[in-house]
Amino acid sequence: MTTNKPAASDTRQHALFITCSKGLESLLEQELLSCGADKVKQSVAGVYCFATLAIAYRAIVFSRLCNRVILLVAEGPVLTAEDLYASAATVDWGDHLPLGQTLAISAAGGTEHLIHTQFIAQKIKDAIVDQFRSKGLARPDVSRDAPDLLIHAVIKKDRLSLGIDLAGASLHRRHYRTEQGEAPLKETLAAALLMRAGWPQKDLAEPLLWDPMCGSGTLLIEGVLMALDIAPGLVRGSSLTPWPHHDHAAMAAVMAEAQVRKEAGANWQGRAFGSDIDSRSIGFARRNAERAGVAAYIDFVECPITEAVPPAAPTLVICNPPYAERLGEQTEVELLYGELGALLRRHAMGARAAVFTAKPEWGKLLGIHSHKQYALFNGALPAKLLLMYVTPEAIYQKHAPHNPSTQTPPSADQDSGASPTAVGPSAPAPMPLDNGAQMFANRLRKNLKNLGRWAQQRGYECYRLYDADMPEYAFAIDCYGEHIHMQEYKAPLSISEEDAALRRRQAYQALCQVMAQTRQIPARNVTLKVRERQRGSEQYQPLQKSGEDFAVTEGDAKFIINLERYLDTGLFLDHRPIRLWIGEHAQHSRFLNLFCYTATATVHAALGGAHSSTSVDMSRTYLNWAARNFELNGIDARAHTLVQMDCLKFLQQCREQFDLIFLDPPTFSNSKNTENVLDIQRDHPLLIEQCMNLLAPDGLLIFSNNNRRFKLDDAVSTRYQIEDCSEASIDKDFERNQKIHRTWFIRH
Repeated sequence: MTTNKPAASDTRQHALFITCSKGLESLLEQELLSCGADKVKQSVAGVYCFATLAIAYRAIVFSRLCNRVILLVAEGPVLTAEDLYASAATVDWGDHLPLGQTLAISAAGGTEHLIHTQFIAQKIKDAIVDQFRSKGLARPDVSRDAPDLLIHAVIKKDRLSLGIDLAGASLHRRHYRTEQGEAPLKETLAAALLMRAGWPQKDLAEPLLWDPMCGSGTLLIEGVLMALDIAPGLVRGSSLTPWPHHDHAAMAAVMAEAQVRKEAGANWQGRAFGSDIDSRSIGFARRNAERAGVAAYIDFVECPITEAVPPAAPTLVICNPPYAERLGEQTEVELLYGELGALLRRHAMGARAAVFTAKPEWGKLLGIHSHKQYALFNGALPAKLLLMYVTPEAIYQKHAPHNPSTQTPPSADQDSGASPTAVGPSAPAPMPLDNGAQMFANRLRKNLKNLGRWAQQRGYECYRLYDADMPEYAFAIDCYGEHIHMQEYKAPLSISEEDAALRRRQAYQALCQVMAQTRQIPARNVTLKVRERQRGSEQYQPLQKSGEDFAVTEGDAKFIINLERYLDTGLFLDHRPIRLWIGEHAQHSRFLNLFCYTATATVHAALGGAHSSTSVDMSRTYLNWAARNFELNGIDARAHTLVQMDCLKFLQQCREQFDLIFLDPPTFSNSKNTENVLDIQRDHPLLIEQCMNLLAPDGLLIFSNNNRRFKLDDAVSTRYQIEDCSEASIDKDFERNQKIHRTWFIRH
């Protein structure tokens, strides 16, 4: 086993993959070249290179853009699970993971046969564990919180890259931002925006950096750290993982160099100034600046943008305006862009300006030509950095011609093929609906007339109004009483973001108009989200809006709904017929609800007279939601229990018997320790068998799933009495999509 004492002056070249946020690859390449890396080559969300460990440590300490520094230990072609296992087994893991240490594996990408990243991670873990066992050694444990060895696997174009994270935690975290408001920028993205805007300007004697919508201060703090030449590693504290081959002497030398550069940069004579209307955010910003060690260089003031005045002529004005996460907030944010343009014309003449926005079309509301734009991402959200020189030549006059395209802007040096922003000074009125949006509005009215009447006759408060009826308007629109949930299916890559944004806005305006005219529902009650397939624990992660909880009714039951906080709303509308059937047939039964979500089926069972119930789910978030549903409906928690457990483990351990079981598993799922990986197509025979072992002789198992390509195994049909109830379980509002789910009644 290798010790922690590497050979002196380790000059070996190692293959590295340095990750970054998408869109920052070219900037990261320049950073790595300045660190001394060799054979640098850009990839998607990262850069490949060759470097010594000392140069890798320079990236860890000095790079303001990288997320992880990964040392590659294996590469090769993979197509199947067997290929993946064999490739991972070629690495001598005992050389990287001393006995008693823990590991964790993250995976990305895939092949035709390797679809799920959780399964990829599981197979790599199997190869590592089996290698230790074959040598008679104790198997290493998995730790998701603080592993000693963090392994990254990426499969692109049927090739596996397997590597070890040298720093452990993501390097975008500087650890000064322990307090933050809504939608904060990552520190790495903030640094990239500043670099693209030409900061820091070392040639100026007393430069001033100004953010008039500073939030928790990330842009200003990163800007001052750059100007003072304070390495991120000094702020963060660049501890290395317990990997046994680290060259700690080389790391100490890099940290010493960083300290020397910090001392030399302390003579910077510039300042930074931040203002924001939110007093809470200003408090966060001040404390974050103190933790970063730059509070002496930044002044923060609480004031609205209309009253903000810089202490001196600014050198660079940079900001990240709000994004109007709900389109109902759109008018307010458009007005804010107009106010920002007025502020630039009033207080920043002669300065540079940089505006980072997910709505580049709103840049026209500034009334200033953008001479350059950079396409970037804020998380997964496409965005652009608009760069401007605030000069009289770049500003549109108040009496400019009505068609701004006739104006001649300054030379537009464009990045990523974007076109310059150029428009007049005032915010436009809401766009009139084009012909397509008018047709979409007519379809909504028709559906409201038909489906609305049908739902009213049946007493349904919640129903699907529209589900991509017109393919060019790919939305799913659901009514939850007086609230409307509008989900946009992810547009294909062939559709530009600008075109998608225009259609989205037109569709939203059409929906708001129809709802206001027919049902007097205001725009603030319409929520829009982009709908994409979620992986792993993503579906449980809260969004940036907390949203409003409200109650709806379904038959005798009441449920708590939230349209904004999570990707799901708390109620799967397509299962309404199954829930109502359970409520009608659960009297005196012992009911089991597996993968229970917010336990809405259990509520119906309890209100229908079930003697007792057990509801099982891995998510504490959803079980807390279920408990509130129980309380709302007056359900006795002593007879109706909620269990936080992997359903696979529950079925193995349970010794109770049930009269009615509802099994509605996801297509794919894994538990936190990655020991159990569920693939419903592969595993449903075992799941059904385990449920049938708990089912009373005259009991019923209701099995349902939403895998569109699912096929019930012949062995299940041979062994049990099967009744396909799929057609009967799909109501009128989902009849356009017969594959929304499949349902079977299964008996002994």
